[in-house]
Amino acid sequence: MNRDPIIVRVDANAHIGYERLARCMILAAAVQRRRRPVYFLSQLEPNSLAMGIKRGGNQWIAAEHPAGSDADAEQMLREIRRLGPAAVFVDEADVSHDYLAELAATGVLLAATDHGAAIRFPTNLVINPLLGPNRESYDHDENTQLLLGRRYAMVRPEIRRQRPTRSQEPPPVAAQNGAMILSQYRVLVALGEDDPNLMTMELARLLINAPRVGKVDIIVRREHSQLEEIRAMVEANKEVMTLALEPAEIANRITRCHFAITAGSGWSLELACVGLPQLLLVQNEAHWPNAQRLEDEGAASILGWHESVSATTIRDGVQNLIVDAMDRKSMARCGRKLIDGRGPDRLVTAMEILLSPLAQRGDMQLAA
Repeated sequence: MNRDPIIVRVDANAHIGYERLARCMILAAAVQRRRRPVYFLSQLEPNSLAMGIKRGGNQWIAAEHPAGSDADAEQMLREIRRLGPAAVFVDEADVSHDYLAELAATGVLLAATDHGAAIRFPTNLVINPLLGPNRESYDHDENTQLLLGRRYAMVRPEIRRQRPTRSQEPPPVAAQNGAMILSQYRVLVALGEDDPNLMTMELARLLINAPRVGKVDIIVRREHSQLEEIRAMVEANKEVMTLALEPAEIANRITRCHFAITAGSGWSLELACVGLPQLLLVQNEAHWPNAQRLEDEGAASILGWHESVSATTIRDGVQNLIVDAMDRKSMARCGRKLIDGRGPDRLVTAMEILLSPLAQRGDMQLAA
C-alpha cells in the first residue's frame, strides 16, 4: 500500500440502512488490489461495523457530524488536507450540490455514488451500481463522467466465484412420502442488506408450508433487528430451515438453492451474476427501477410491492417457478448474461485513468 489513499464518506445505521456501506466495502476491496489504502470517514451504529471495515484492511475515521452538513464538510476538508487522497468517494443520500461543490473545489478527484438522481452533480464521476435510473435522469457538470448500470454492478468476490459452480441447477432434494419419493426444492430468502419491513421471518414461515418446498435458506446481516428471533425459528425448524451470516456460509447456500426471493436491491444483482432465478418483493421505492430492469431482461419476476402482495400471490409465484424448469433456466441464463461481476474492477480502472498524468494534463478520455 504505497500509493496515495482513497477516502470514502459513508454512514450506516438501522435508520438509513447498510446497503451503501456494503457496496463501499466492495469498492474498497477493488481499490486495495491497486495498492491504494482506503480510509472510511463514517458514523457507524453499531460500532461493531468498524471492526468489519478494519478486518478488510481499511482504516476507519469516526465522522463527527451527519453526512452533508456544514460541519461534516469542514471535517472532510480537514481530512483531505491531512491525508492528501488521490480520490474521494461520497456515497450518501442526503448530500447537496453545494456540499459536493465544496469538496470538488479542493481539486481532488471526486466521485459520487448515487441511485436517486435528485441533485446536480459537480463531481468528476457519478456512479450508479444499480440498473436505474438511466443516464438522461442525471443532471451534472460538463466534464462529469457517468458510470451507470449493469457494467458497474457491485458484486462481492466471494459471490462472483460461484459462477462456475452455479453453471447448472442443482438436483432437487429427494423427500420420502410413504412409498413415493417426491422432488422438493430449496428456496433462498435474501431481502438485501436492509429488511425495513421485517418480512424475512414471515416469508420463511410461509415457504416452509408451501408444497414441494423442502428447505428454506435465510440470509440476513448480523445487524438485523430480529436476528435472535430468526435464530430461534431456525433452531425450532432445523430440519427444513438454515441461517447464513458469514460469507462462506452464504456462498454455500447460493450454490445449493434453486431460486430466491429478493427485494430488487444490490443483492438481486449479485444473485443474477451467479445465475440464480429470483422472485422480487420490492420494499424500497428506490429499488423499483432495478427490479423492473431485471424483469425486463428476463432475470427475475416481480411479485409486487410488499404492502400489496398477498400470501396467495407469493405462494402461487413460488409454485409456478417450481413447476416450470424452463423458466428457471431462462432466468439463470439471462441473469448471468446481464451481470458479469466485474463492476468493481471497472470502477477502479475508470478512477485510475482519470488519475493518470495524461488525464491530469487535460487530455480527458472516456474512463470506461
